[in-house]
Amino acid sequence: MSDSSDTVLCFRLGASVGGIVALLYAPKSWRETREDLSRKATEGREFITRKVEEGRHIVEEGGRRVSNEVTSLVERGKGEVGTLVEKGRGIVDRQKEQLAAAFEAGKEAYQHDKDASD
Repeated sequence: MSDSSDTVLCFRLGASVGGIVALLYAPKSWRETREDLSRKATEGREFITRKVEEGRHIVEEGGRRVSNEVTSLVERGKGEVGTLVEKGRGIVDRQKEQLAAAFEAGKEAYQHDKDASD
């Protein structure tokens, strides 16, 4: 026999002996072990499902908080913009009044100088 076939034979023999020894010294029957594995797999799946749901709730709550905060900031910004627009309109109105008064004063001065020179 070649070295590779001897290695395979030894591996198979060792695996068989190991399996038999494991069955003889196993604290539980195969059925009990299989039930334990199935129960643990179910518990693991339920655990992961719970954690995914918890994560989903956390993300949804965070999204709601961010949305509410953004809405609040936008509303506050609208109010501030409205206030600034009104202040700007007031300034423009005052400037128009001052300009109109200056124009009238200039017109009167021109008229007065024209009348004085005639």
